[in-house]
Amino acid sequence: MQDEQALPGDETSGAAPVVLELRDLRTEFRIGGAWHAAVRDVSLSVRRNETLAIVGESGSGKSVTALSVLRLLPAAGARHAGGRILLEGRDLAALSEKEMTRLRGNALAMIFQEPMTSLNPTMRIGDQIAEAIRQHRKVSWKDARAEALQALEEVKIPAAASRYDDYPHQFSGGMRQRVMIAMALACKPKVLLADEPTTALDVTIQAQILSLLADLKTARGMAVVFITHNLGVVAQIADRVAVMYAGEVVETADVDTLFAAPTHPYTEALLRAMPRVDTDAASLDPIAGSVPAITAIPAGCAYAPRCPLRQPACEARRPALNDIGGEHAVRCLVRAPDGGVKVTQSLTSNSQASGLSASKEQA
Repeated sequence: MQDEQALPGDETSGAAPVVLELRDLRTEFRIGGAWHAAVRDVSLSVRRNETLAIVGESGSGKSVTALSVLRLLPAAGARHAGGRILLEGRDLAALSEKEMTRLRGNALAMIFQEPMTSLNPTMRIGDQIAEAIRQHRKVSWKDARAEALQALEEVKIPAAASRYDDYPHQFSGGMRQRVMIAMALACKPKVLLADEPTTALDVTIQAQILSLLADLKTARGMAVVFITHNLGVVAQIADRVAVMYAGEVVETADVDTLFAAPTHPYTEALLRAMPRVDTDAASLDPIAGSVPAITAIPAGCAYAPRCPLRQPACEARRPALNDIGGEHAVRCLVRAPDGGVKVTQSLTSNSQASGLSASKEQA
């Protein structure tokens, strides 16, 4: 059966159990009277006490994937068009809205990017956490308030007892994000989805939040799905990485392999575009072009129009996500071993011409 097959890049034996697993997930939006895929046949898994980072440019489908897992997309203009969302083997795509409501914030929790807009500005922060607890468990207000205070202390809010009755506007951005983390973790979820939780924070506060999330993951044994466009953040927090482009996964690997031996041309380009402390701004290497709109995704490889390694076959045939060994999978006709052509030379610049002459050999 399909559920028993290993995902590409997920064959580790003796590893912690898989908590969340996506199999051929497809999510579509209705635009101009037609349905268009924003998430295209995504297969991923994350284990207990593991952080999976999903990385890519804006428009790659990262956030839509997370919202699809929680089934929080608007019913009027979006639909689950295929695939399975397995939480410890239970298919969330088959659950009723009532059943999903019980799971959200309980077994599954999410931290959003903007803590100021996610918190109720008219409600004391401690009571917001207590209310979330009472929505999922039959406890008294007294017990819920005690648990909320404990949650604030766990995320290292200074003088948590005296800050319990404060309002969101009385907290800094970093402290508000800690409150959001406390709220997300108050009901002890098995899976935490974090959507760009550090984007609006300065570097020092960002590092503190990343360290806090890593500590909480280890202490609770959670599975964490961390969504970001920042590869520097990925290097700090991730165990494994999935690179997304135009709604599909183009490469998955453990974090060390991805940084040491990126294989998909898009992954290479992302790494070259990443700012470094040992280079100046003039040496930044941006990727030419942009992610295609979901109404205009190419028929073959979605990255082909921007790829300096593209071959005629790339524009005609959509590549599969092929396992290349060592928990490493790549969606590329040129770089994947069974694509017919194997490129042995890495790209050196995002500004290289489309007709790059690379060293090639028949696979």
